[in-house]
Amino acid sequence: MLELRRLRLLAEFARRGSIAATASSLGYTPSAVSQQLAALEREARVALLDRTARSAELTDAGRRLAQRAEEILGLVEAAETELSSQADAPMGRVVVTAFPTAAVAFAPALAHSLRDHPDMTFVLRQTTPGDGIRQVQSGEVDIALVDDWSGKLPDQSPAALKFFHLRRDPLVLAVPASHPMSDPHQQVDLQKLREEPWMAAPTGEPSRQAVEKLLDTVGGARPVPWEFEGLHTILSLVARGIGITAIPALALAAGDQGVAVRRIPDCVLAREVYAVTRAASVRRPSVTVTLRAIYAAAREVQPAPPED
Repeated sequence: MLELRRLRLLAEFARRGSIAATASSLGYTPSAVSQQLAALEREARVALLDRTARSAELTDAGRRLAQRAEEILGLVEAAETELSSQADAPMGRVVVTAFPTAAVAFAPALAHSLRDHPDMTFVLRQTTPGDGIRQVQSGEVDIALVDDWSGKLPDQSPAALKFFHLRRDPLVLAVPASHPMSDPHQQVDLQKLREEPWMAAPTGEPSRQAVEKLLDTVGGARPVPWEFEGLHTILSLVARGIGITAIPALALAAGDQGVAVRRIPDCVLAREVYAVTRAASVRRPSVTVTLRAIYAAAREVQPAPPED
């Protein structure tokens, strides 16, 4: 009999490609993962991994079983969903992971809404870009709040995942309250801001790429922003008069004093915000209630409106 927990390890190994990455993802030691996969090989009576001194990869049999493991895990979750859907009230533990600005913006509304369900335990975690979808796939979390600057994320993701669009989050200009461009009667002119000290997230992050696209429209040599980790860190520096930035509007939901927000004329740069869950989880009462609360939170959150 093949053990379900070991099949989950094999499916995660197929996604990750190494024992070390699998261990890191699921919170095990590499030694424990290796031992459990070896035990699964004994249960299957066939070699699943081709091991060398430095690496391991799936054999043909291992790839076939990993595909079956995904199907089996999906069926198990579907069965659990059918059973839990017969419960009178949402119950159990629901884990949501979110990119940082969504976690900060949505947390108050989610906490207020979900406290009406005493049999539920709600967990909200922050995650780095790209990890949310992986964590939903692996079963580490039930729902992920993700952002997408490409407009292609739902189409490029596995069919086993279901996407719920929450809102469009435009790029806006944030300047110190004392800055001349903070005056709503003053037209925003990026050309005049070329020599300002710009600040942005580190190179390679989606919001940084959006800022660079914006600055490319100014013409001439693109200003090179100073780099800081975390959009809220950048906003705190703007509030202190250290520089200016372009930032997704949702990052302003916490309300940063000392920052003036302006709409950027003719700017179409924006990200789409989604809630993502496994299709088999949607009918679980606890997941359904949480998705409804997330929808409500997305409507309720009103970042500081850009001034015209």
